[in-house]
Amino acid sequence: MTVQHHHHLDRRSFFDHVGSGLYGAALAQLLGGDLIASESSHNRPVHNLLPQQPVHEPKAKAMIHLFMNGGPSQMDLFDPKPELTKRHGEPYFKKIAGEVEFIDSVGALKRSPYKFRQHGECGMSVSEVMPHLAQQVDDIALIRSMHTTTFAHEHALYKIHSGRMLSAYPSLGSWVTYGLGSENQNLPAYVVLDDPGGLPVNGVENWQAGFLPPVYQGTRFRSTGSPVLDLEPGTEKPEKVVKLQRDLLNRLDNFHRKQRPGQPVLDARIANYELAARMQLEANDTLDLSQESEETLEMYGINDPKTESYGRRCLIARRLVESGVRFVQLYIRSQIWDSHRNLASGLRSACEFTDKPVAALLKDLRQRGLIDSTLVVWGGEFGRLPIAQLAGSNSEKTSGRDHNKNAMVTWFAGAGIKGGTQYGTTDELGFAAEENKVSVQDWHATILHLLGLDHEKLLLERLGLEEKLTHVFEAHIIDGILS
Repeated sequence: MTVQHHHHLDRRSFFDHVGSGLYGAALAQLLGGDLIASESSHNRPVHNLLPQQPVHEPKAKAMIHLFMNGGPSQMDLFDPKPELTKRHGEPYFKKIAGEVEFIDSVGALKRSPYKFRQHGECGMSVSEVMPHLAQQVDDIALIRSMHTTTFAHEHALYKIHSGRMLSAYPSLGSWVTYGLGSENQNLPAYVVLDDPGGLPVNGVENWQAGFLPPVYQGTRFRSTGSPVLDLEPGTEKPEKVVKLQRDLLNRLDNFHRKQRPGQPVLDARIANYELAARMQLEANDTLDLSQESEETLEMYGINDPKTESYGRRCLIARRLVESGVRFVQLYIRSQIWDSHRNLASGLRSACEFTDKPVAALLKDLRQRGLIDSTLVVWGGEFGRLPIAQLAGSNSEKTSGRDHNKNAMVTWFAGAGIKGGTQYGTTDELGFAAEENKVSVQDWHATILHLLGLDHEKLLLERLGLEEKLTHVFEAHIIDGILS
């Protein structure tokens, strides 16, 4: 007679044993509304992605952040400086020596290699390398007077995304979804469309949740193929069987969670399983660009190798906000705007990669009636210096520009924005913000305001302190760009 030994069978072992009959055991029941079970007996706060009431009437329901990692050059794109042209070749290093990162390759004042023209009814000056965006300037509010606190990429990226120059703090998108939740429970509230060609500096830390519960961190979507790996089941099962599996797992998850209160990582993991189940029904459909007309694909540049990658992501961003996703963030490979050398060709190449898709996004949002409910924000982590950075030879053709924390350019468009606005100025050479200066915390406060949030009231208590995106810094809403 064979003696069978009955070992204790925990939750994980149970599914290991019956996995062949319960495909998708990692996926939870379709809950309809809840992502997280109600408060436990320990009365801890509930963190979920259900829609939350804004503190005031929002102008925007969703945001698309077009992040231009690397530091776009303000005086070569949106801030023409006749004085810089006039003084081209004049030594200037001694006047800004403390603001230069690479002092061993300093050159003289450098004029822009591009021509500028005024566009739109507002007469906004735009460089020749952005011909498509130039046609949309009456929809954007251009800020020429933004500045930051560091000229190092890593710390400047932390600053622009989280308000601090250190790692491990929540990103802007995480704060937004913490405050507002999401209109669509079948897709992530915060979606990141990073470049298939590579991650930006700081990698996935750019969209981390930091000390906020992990349920608020960004979710990476691929722009080609399945948006999320392993989303589809390996084998098909009858719908009733799948529902029974999910019902069972949901009960086990809730039981497991109640035995272990106060563990946000566990909550987030369970929430992700539940979201994955719902995404099977909607994610692939939302990202299926074959539903778009040939005219739309052409408008975004998806049929052109130069613009296909970024155009595809811009179109996906529109489809995501159209489906109720709260916050969508686009990155580009490495940092193509980091023009230390070959400014003339390098900056033109970065514009050829992004200009047509960005302009198409604005036009498409307007055509579909989404421009009044969607906020679009464009910009990088800092600007560039008015002097040349020499690379190898001293020829003007190979020189570029070093980092500049004192002046940078950004623009807003869409919900709540006064299109055609030109806000703030820099000095005569474009080195530093001068009139109506805008700090990173002002930028953050304005974004939150447009989404119906108050930067002073969006708080999380941690270690006896009330944490917020703008930290302890003074922050002001940029009223001059608001409609």
